[in-house]
Amino acid sequence: MAASPSLVALIGATVTFGGRPLFAAVDVALAAGDRACLVGRNGSGKSTLMKALAGNVDLDGGSRFVQPGTRIAYLPQGPDLDGFATVERYVAAALPGGDADPDHRVAAALDPLGVAGDRAPETLSGGELRRAALARALVGDPDVLLLDEPTNHLDLPTIEWLEARLAGYRGALLQVSHDRAFLAALSRRTLWLDRGRLRGHGGGFDQFEAWAERVYADEARAADRLDTRIATETRWLREGLTARRKRNQGRLRALQQMRADRRDRQARAGVARLDAAAAGRGGTLVLEARHLTKGFPGPDGERAVVRDFSTRLRRGDRVGVIGPNGAGKTTLVRLLIGALAPDGGLLRLGAGVEPVYFDQGRASLDPEATLRRTLAPGGGDHLPVGGRPRHVAGYLKDFLFDPARLDSPVKSLSGGERNRLLLARLFARPSNLLVLDEPTNDLDIETLDLLQEVLGDYAGTLLLVSHDRDFLDRLVTSVIALEGDGRATEYVGGYADYLRQRPVPAASPARTRARPADPAPARTRPRRKLSYARQRELDRLPGRIDALAGEVAALTRALADPDLYARDPAGYAATSDRLAAAERELAA
Repeated sequence: MAASPSLVALIGATVTFGGRPLFAAVDVALAAGDRACLVGRNGSGKSTLMKALAGNVDLDGGSRFVQPGTRIAYLPQGPDLDGFATVERYVAAALPGGDADPDHRVAAALDPLGVAGDRAPETLSGGELRRAALARALVGDPDVLLLDEPTNHLDLPTIEWLEARLAGYRGALLQVSHDRAFLAALSRRTLWLDRGRLRGHGGGFDQFEAWAERVYADEARAADRLDTRIATETRWLREGLTARRKRNQGRLRALQQMRADRRDRQARAGVARLDAAAAGRGGTLVLEARHLTKGFPGPDGERAVVRDFSTRLRRGDRVGVIGPNGAGKTTLVRLLIGALAPDGGLLRLGAGVEPVYFDQGRASLDPEATLRRTLAPGGGDHLPVGGRPRHVAGYLKDFLFDPARLDSPVKSLSGGERNRLLLARLFARPSNLLVLDEPTNDLDIETLDLLQEVLGDYAGTLLLVSHDRDFLDRLVTSVIALEGDGRATEYVGGYADYLRQRPVPAASPARTRARPADPAPARTRPRRKLSYARQRELDRLPGRIDALAGEVAALTRALADPDLYARDPAGYAATSDRLAAAERELAA
């Protein structure tokens, strides 16, 4: 519990879903000044826990406490503006009664977020809906802020503005987000909802991975001890219970309880196994664009989305595309892969280029189709993956889908599940140019980690549109920034490198340096940091070396026995073979 008085708390809270506890006996409290993040797998109950704190979900057990007079603001994943004629009325509804100047407060909340108050809700895009909901959450200066995926559908300038705004917030903050950089900047306490249990750690999100690994290691050791004890007690039961039945009923009950504990022990949640099927390497040149221009009609005449843009992509390049919402990121990538014809300029695709495209709107998914038919539209239960047939059920299990849902329609899936389904379909197709438009939306952090691993090992070329700064920094070797008025500038390195190189802040795009038109500069690749899995492998090497050295020494001592061969020829041969193998492993 927090050291200062709690503003809102759940005590022994339990919520069931479908007859099973989503979480049980949860205790959590938020006090003024708290900066907490809530992490966990998709489907673990994070949004439900946030709703319970907000008072929007009834508890099946336990209780909720709110300090009298506390004002709580909750930002849901899917804002609902039904019943409000305009955005300003939606935002004003969150103001406390008796506010002296509601019009000014609403305008001040909406202005930095760039949403006009007189807009009708049905005219708003996904990003505009999210900004309107943020204005509603912030307008009344609440004591407690509960933010569920606040950065979803926001562009980078807005994310950076929100991060700065929350850094100065003095109330209690609890947030759920897949944006690692956002969480690391704004959290000093981590709550982890895992397999129905809530754990707490007195450090920010930047310490989460190390803490989680310690928790899993402790669980593994406890499980091993339990298994060993069960084996010992079972041997006792088999060998001597009859003679000691009356005086050992307590021991027998303890054994039965241990067996029950092992039976009920929930395994660590599965991890998606993603892999992208690779096509032929193709040529060194993937694409070359010269003086591309594209515009669309607007209320004030033709609006240039891309103007005089030139670049050259080579095999193995990893390029990020960034810019404010509406700047033309999707238009640019569709131009570069030939899916959209330019108004001017030339595009040349290299020999043997086989692109696949992940669209952020998931328009290529038929909401009425089943998961089975989405992956195998021609019928049957198999699809080709990497040149060999895979059963649809087994392949979907790699992406954390229950085989029982094979015949469920796409429209029944959550946003994160639709993203995983689309990734499953795309990764089954051989490609050497992977174009991903906002692939990280709605994915949990563990799946994001694995997606980053797959993309880091992808043998082809990557073109990535994303607002996730950490994801960009981990993956890309250069960034194309759309800076307004059709101008695009290319920078070497990831997002952090872009911030250092850009001539003026993104808030002043009119002063941004224009990009040299042609020829495209040669791209040099900065050294890419090791992926999480590779770093772990490196960290384990010293221990592995020590173990192998010890094994070599033990095997050498065993072979020094002059009687070993005469006593056990087969054992001598096996020991000799293992010694040779261990020495090879140690040398490697």
